[in-house]
Amino acid sequence: MTPMPSLVGARPARPVTRGLALADGEASRTACARVLIRGGVDEKTGEALSAAAAAERVSWCAALTKGMAARLVTAHWEADDVRALAAGQDGLGRRLPTQAWMALRRLGWGTAPPEGVTANDRVVRMAQEQAGRILRSACWWDGLIRAVTASWPADPGRRTPEEWDAVRAAVPGGERIPSAVFRARTRQVARFAAAEGRLPADVTDLEPPPSVPGTLILAACDRQQAVLERHETDPGLALLRVQLPSRPDPRSYRDWSWVAVPLTLPPTVPTAAALHLPTLRAAGGRVWADIAFTHPVPQSRRDGHTVAVGLDWGLNTLLSAGAVRLRPDGSITALGAGAQYRANGVLAKTHRLRRHGEQLHAKLDHYQRLAAGREDHPLTAKAEILRAEARLVANPPVAPERRPRLVRGPVGSRPGHRGRGDCHLRRGPAVDGSPRYGPHPQHPPVAGGPRPGHRTAPAYRRRARHRGRYRPAAGHLPVLPPLPRAAAALQGPQPAHGTGMEMGQVPRLRLAG
Repeated sequence: MTPMPSLVGARPARPVTRGLALADGEASRTACARVLIRGGVDEKTGEALSAAAAAERVSWCAALTKGMAARLVTAHWEADDVRALAAGQDGLGRRLPTQAWMALRRLGWGTAPPEGVTANDRVVRMAQEQAGRILRSACWWDGLIRAVTASWPADPGRRTPEEWDAVRAAVPGGERIPSAVFRARTRQVARFAAAEGRLPADVTDLEPPPSVPGTLILAACDRQQAVLERHETDPGLALLRVQLPSRPDPRSYRDWSWVAVPLTLPPTVPTAAALHLPTLRAAGGRVWADIAFTHPVPQSRRDGHTVAVGLDWGLNTLLSAGAVRLRPDGSITALGAGAQYRANGVLAKTHRLRRHGEQLHAKLDHYQRLAAGREDHPLTAKAEILRAEARLVANPPVAPERRPRLVRGPVGSRPGHRGRGDCHLRRGPAVDGSPRYGPHPQHPPVAGGPRPGHRTAPAYRRRARHRGRYRPAAGHLPVLPPLPRAAAALQGPQPAHGTGMEMGQVPRLRLAG
């Protein structure tokens, strides 16, 4: 651990600010940056704490708040309490505060430390804030579950267009909710109905009380529990002072002490940004601080933009992107050479499974040679186990409710390993009885027999894709969206770099915006 004497010894004079001064034409934007805590100093004893010691102190306090929040969530995991919190008003008709801990106190939902443990009211606030956020998220899920059960489809695996309109209309803002959210909740309700023989009444009937993570939400505290200050000369440094226990079960307030934690802000935090109290997360012997900050940005306009981003969807290259700038003289120049998407990370799983399958088959052949066809040989049972494992590697199981959507997906919509990736190039006979190897009439449906030909085998198609010789059948192409007309070629490409994309020259660009 490398302490920072300029921060630990003295207290900088730039505390956390609640507001941000904005000029004309500016708006505020709040973002978050994650910082790793590498140690601290106990102000009571002057002891330097290593990263592991600081993580232990934080985990003790997080375990205390986690227990109180879990008891609070379990006590109010009822339909009436969830509806009362979703109503947004207390018993007197007053609007509930925005802060979750204040809303719970307005409703009279309190908690306390375990017997024999001493903690101040700010620690109880953090527990109430955590429980309030979980219960408020349950309010939204409760409305979604009620909408799904109220418009339960005739076939839960496939909704009709009228049933989709009905379930979206039953949820506020349902037209903006992704379809995957409705499908996931429909599968969850279908599993509950198959087990219980009825539909769930609400989210509390469908799910048990959710688990509570071990975090410290310092935003619910004031300066008596946590203070975040920025260095007066170096804006890239900050100091977090927080009260933490010196033992897992503090018996008195003497077991609590201030701990000064120096933080190195990442370059993404502007120097003029206003810092807010972070959320501390202890995991794996380390502590991360999620620091929220607010900084001024220019107000967005509907017109007058000079930078545009273009995207190109194609067959040979799944996605190409580039940016251009409009100059005052009316000319358009490219900002770098653009980018191309390559699914190398996804294909790595394909190669790993292929190598694993080859090793299993090699070992299986070796066992068969040693057994020499004898049923009573000790290796025969092991060969059966290897054969079953190789079968699972080649064709991993797929949930029945998801299989119809997988086999009817567009070409290349979800790259994966051999068993699942090939589902986008053919339709299986177990689903709808259509030809397994494409719509061509010369390939009859097969269930488990030999393959019609080597040119239709998955191994050949996998090699042929890299050689550019194989193209999907024409019957699959109508599912792809039509491509727009190409714009003029960019001039003067320059090298560019990005994260998660393979850079290269983009010959064409589609202007957007």
